Parts: sequence; structure tokens; C-alpha cells
Amino acid sequence: MAELYPYPRFSIAERDRRWLAVRALMREQNLDVIVTPQNSGHSADYQANTRYLTHCGGGEPDVAAVFPIEGEVTAIATSAAPRWPTVQDWVTDVREARRNYGRAIVERLKELNVERGRIGITGLGDVEGTRTPEGTIFYGTWKQIREAFPQADLVDATAILDEVRYVKSQEEINVLVKSMEINELAMQAEVETAKAGVKDWEVWAAVHYAMTRNGSELPVHCFWVSGRNPKRTLTRPSMRLLERGDVIINEIEASWIGYRSQGVQPVFVEVVNPVQAELIKVQREVFNRVLENLKPGVTVGELADLTKRTAASAAPKTGPAAGARADLTMHGRGAGDDGPIITPHARSPKQLGVAMRENMVFICKPSAVSADGEYICQWGDTVMVTKNGGRRL
Repeated sequence: MAELYPYPRFSIAERDRRWLAVRALMREQNLDVIVTPQNSGHSADYQANTRYLTHCGGGEPDVAAVFPIEGEVTAIATSAAPRWPTVQDWVTDVREARRNYGRAIVERLKELNVERGRIGITGLGDVEGTRTPEGTIFYGTWKQIREAFPQADLVDATAILDEVRYVKSQEEINVLVKSMEINELAMQAEVETAKAGVKDWEVWAAVHYAMTRNGSELPVHCFWVSGRNPKRTLTRPSMRLLERGDVIINEIEASWIGYRSQGVQPVFVEVVNPVQAELIKVQREVFNRVLENLKPGVTVGELADLTKRTAASAAPKTGPAAGARADLTMHGRGAGDDGPIITPHARSPKQLGVAMRENMVFICKPSAVSADGEYICQWGDTVMVTKNGGRRL
């Protein structure tokens, strides 16, 4: 075993727990092997399954894995030997791709004698991912596997990894707590920096500095926008100067061992818009009611209905927030692209039907919307499902 660089890591016991759970589901579906293809898209979210199984990841690398029902797990990467044996102790079979991942995957699959077997592939596109209904595998990689194994069944294994990753272990929860601690330091830096006359980009930079100096990896999501009454974040800040009465809305996610909690914290510059001030009260009531009901057995769809009912009762009859409504946005937190997900626009029956289980972890960020739709207030925290209701991390 190579000498390891001093990175935070998950334990071997955590590795064994994951491998046992994945292989149990593979046996149920009669799979011989699972391939998790390389794809560093969406701030490396699409690498989550590979990192989940191999502990190879961090930064923005392209890493694939071949995970057999029995035997040695293989990680495949470019510049494999100098990078991955020195940062993790989960896998020792680390192979060079030289940017041709399909070739290296096929070589390993042939060693496993699965020419007439059942090969699972995550991100194949037959089963919708949390944010990836078209899949995540590159066509060239898939083509090489298909041509090398014409008599094998290629099966979408996305649901297997989704299922195992839904419920977090105590180690995973501890890591998400650490991520949230870094998020809170970043929010503090945002509040301290967001003053009239300061460039929007400088506030965003202060947030990133606070995250990285406290241990966050990159890349991370940090969606952001500032203005008098913005309704939706952009993917990055602008060069505008902040003005009195502006509000910054954001999504802040520090990455600790690749796990990202999320915080959503609107920040007002000097004064709060009166409409926003009233909407915050409605939003707080909705958040607290959803949090109380984050218990095993409650479905995502039931929480969405609760959101609307709570807003209807909490909204004042007069004043700027009269008739306000609310929408639920909530999605899994963990290694990346965790499900289930619900937003005002993402409401598939599959996602709405998912029932809560103890130790699921979500970003819960319902929004309160004025009756005319001109103002939106959203605040959110990463929360864990317990038998007594949600717990904020």
C-alpha cells in the first residue's frame, strides 16, 4: 500500500457496509457486475457512484469503476498510478485509461468472463436519475462495451446505487454535519462582506475563501444572484456593485470528502424589503411544519401537499403577504445528485412516491411566493429524517 496523503477519509468499515449493500441488490437482480462510468459533469455530481464505491475522487477527475459481484473492485482513471493509490485505501486495482475508458472497462470485464452475463451500468438512461433522465454514460464508452459483449445483457443499474445511497450511515451523517459547519462559516463571511458599494463578485469570493480555507474541496455549486428583487439564482455572480435594499439569494454547498450539505440564506443589504419581511414569516412556518413531518413512511408527495396547506393557513389576510402561497423544493444530500427530488417543476410520480426513511438527508428549502408572483422568499437547511421528525444538521 502506497503512503497516503493526509486527506480526510471514510473507514474500511464504511467501505464494507456499502459493498455488502450493493452486492445484496445485485444478487436480487442477478447482476454479475456494475460499471459506473466516468463523467465529471455537474460539479462532479455524476462521478458520485464511482467515488461512493472506490473512494477515488475529489477535484474534478474522470474516474470509472468496475464493481463485480465477487472479487476485486477496479478503479479506472487517467494518470491513475500517481493519483489514486496515494489518496485512498479502499481499492488497490487502479488502472490507467489514458482517456480511453471504454477500452479499459472492456479489458476488466473480459477478465470477469461476463460475455453472456448481466452487466449493470449506472447512468445508462433507461432509468431516470435524479437530474439525469437521459443518463450520464458517454456514447463512445457505451459503444465499446456493447460491441465487445454482444451477447451480454446491459442493464441500467442506476436504481441500485440510488437505493443504497438514499439512507445515510452515521459516518456519512457526520461528514454532512461537517459540510454544514463549513457552509455556516461561508454564510457568516457573506453577511460580513455584503455592504453597499462592494462588488457582487467580491462577496461571492469571500464565501468561496471561507469554504476552502476551512477544508472544502472544489468544485462546488454556489449558485448566486444579487439585485433589488431577483427571483432565481444565476450560476455565478456579476460585477455589479451592491446597493442599499439589495438582496443576495444563493445555494451554498461546501464539499467535505465529496459530501455536500446545502444552505440557502438570503442576505439583505442594510434594509429588508417589507414584502420579503412578511414572506419570511410564512416561509418559516412552512419550513417548521415540513420539518416536524419528516418521519419514516411520509411520502414526498404528502410533504408537498402539506406545504401548500400550511401556507394557506399561515398567510395573512391583509398586508403585503396576503394570499401568499408556498412550493416545496427538497432533494437528497450526499455524494452528489442524491435523490429523491421535488421542485415546482420536477414532480415526477416516481419521485413524489418515495417514502421517507430514517437517516435520509435532504436540503429542505420551501419558498413562499406573494399572491401576484412578484416576490419569492426561500430559505433552507440540510435536515435528517428521524422517527420523531426532521433534525437540522
